Amino acid sequence: MSAARRDAEEKRRRQVVTPEGVPLDIVLATRGSRLLALILDYTFISLTIFLVTVALIFLGINLEKLDQLDSGGGEFLLVLFIVSLFLLLNGYFIFFEMGPRGATLGKRMVGIRVAARPQGQSGERLTAEAIIARNLLRQIEIFLPLSFFSAAGEGGAGSAWIVGSLWFAVFMLFPFFNRDALRAGDVVAGTWVVEAPRRKLADALSLHQGTQADAAPAYRFGNEELSVYGEYELQQLERVLRDGDDKTLEAVHAAIVRKLGWQAGSGDEREFLEAFYTALRAKLEGDMRFGQRKADKYAEAER
Repeated sequence: MSAARRDAEEKRRRQVVTPEGVPLDIVLATRGSRLLALILDYTFISLTIFLVTVALIFLGINLEKLDQLDSGGGEFLLVLFIVSLFLLLNGYFIFFEMGPRGATLGKRMVGIRVAARPQGQSGERLTAEAIIARNLLRQIEIFLPLSFFSAAGEGGAGSAWIVGSLWFAVFMLFPFFNRDALRAGDVVAGTWVVEAPRRKLADALSLHQGTQADAAPAYRFGNEELSVYGEYELQQLERVLRDGDDKTLEAVHAAIVRKLGWQAGSGDEREFLEAFYTALRAKLEGDMRFGQRKADKYAEAER
């Protein structure tokens, strides 16, 4: 890595504190990577709309002539299509960003994800409300000024075109006027976008050590021990295993062992954390198959 690139990355580096009180460095996504992810996402959305339109035409449904039908069925289908289009444009982002990866398909391809912006130095959990807020505001940032452009196109360039251009410019340039490259939706929702490098966790975070597939797990955890944490802590533990240094691993290891009531050892912190991560993830995924979710260590399991 060149010195210039390293300096640029250091400027984007921030520190948050995990639920166990351990400081962890993260790197904010660049403006370029966020733009590329947005372009990819809208490419996927546009392709979906195109395929649906082609399918409707194949079935003999012409969207342009639905409102010309005598019966109310045509108007109903047209309204249904418009509502579906709205849900697709917004639901796509909300659905994927509410997932455990906190990233749309475009963000995953670029290697970035949405995260809760800490208030002060304390880490926060990414909530559904924050995801919905940051994405609904995109209607104001992008689609509302486009309506001004549409009006200007019908009546010629005029005040509507000027208003639309200014509106669009303000929101598009907003990330360049704050140090964390936040768009207006991030400011309102309390989120930011961070890098999520594609690095495999050691040994695929397997409980099986060594080269033998049938080797016995080094650690075993009971249901009561795994119930002390939830999905948020699982995500934080994954981040620690992926990005944390030896001191961070030692601190997290000591905190978890203390939480479980075990006696802390030394020298096998990563092995312990990988085993705990794998067991906790298996438990949470198993619970979800039965309709039970545990958001974090403070929440009770929800159906």
